[in-house]
Amino acid sequence: MQIYFAPLEGLTGHIYRNAYNKLYGQIDKYFAPFISPCEKYSMIPKERKDLAPENNIGINLIPQILTSKSEFFINAMQELGDMGYKEVNLNLGCPSGTVCAKGKGAGFLTDKDNLQEFLSDIYTFSAQSNTNISIKTRLGYFNPEEIYELIDIFNQFPLSELIIHPRIRGDFYKGEPRYEFYSYALEHAKCPLVYNGNIFSKIDYNILCKKINHTPDTVMLGRGLISNPSLTDELLTGNTNIDYQRFWELHDLLYEEYKVVMSPDINILYRMKELWTYWRSSFDGIDREIKQLLKVKKCSDYDSIINSIRH
Repeated sequence: MQIYFAPLEGLTGHIYRNAYNKLYGQIDKYFAPFISPCEKYSMIPKERKDLAPENNIGINLIPQILTSKSEFFINAMQELGDMGYKEVNLNLGCPSGTVCAKGKGAGFLTDKDNLQEFLSDIYTFSAQSNTNISIKTRLGYFNPEEIYELIDIFNQFPLSELIIHPRIRGDFYKGEPRYEFYSYALEHAKCPLVYNGNIFSKIDYNILCKKINHTPDTVMLGRGLISNPSLTDELLTGNTNIDYQRFWELHDLLYEEYKVVMSPDINILYRMKELWTYWRSSFDGIDREIKQLLKVKKCSDYDSIINSIRH
């Protein structure tokens, strides 16, 4: 089984990727949080720093691009190519209201004629530049049956991979994935498929295999892998025990790295609190501490609460 790390905006930047890769590894591809190129630039300095090869040594990183303009996508591909990247990913799955209102992400799925023209442009360029393009998509915007037409469109182009989150835009991340439509894609897509969505345990993975009557070669993990950094071990070996010693090493490494690049305390704590909204699910009986933690404004107060959780 290959395991991909999904991009989570604001969380899985190069600091997190490096820390996770150092302590856990077992990730075949990391996908960077999306860049959204425009007429004036392909990426802002912060994004360029996050994608800089020197900040991702030893990591198989795939940049993700969010746009509905082929010229913007191609400009970004060219700059990323100059940085050494030979694969990029098109984001057709982001359900954010502000993103979809601009016809990007999952919002692009509502305009299939323009989507087809867009794909024709970018895959023509990919052939000329010897760059692979994968796509991450939802089943559709309004209803899951849209995947039928989307697969027909995708089959016209040389996708390196198709990553499917089997929900529609309105589902966001709630409810059970619509497994039967992923099964349709398995039968009809011409390119390699990657499953993404709602894998938080080996039990979830086994349910997926039963629902689609297939054992996926590759899965993409996002929220589940943030919540439980040991999830890769669980999927690959069947070991369901969380390695808390390694978890605390990850916590401490991230905390110290954020202290170096962020200030004042409130900015450091904002990032750590966001991580704890996921990490809390891997701990029992810490609701009171989490409530306190989410209110702190000084690192010294955060340290006291963490020490109580740790011990």
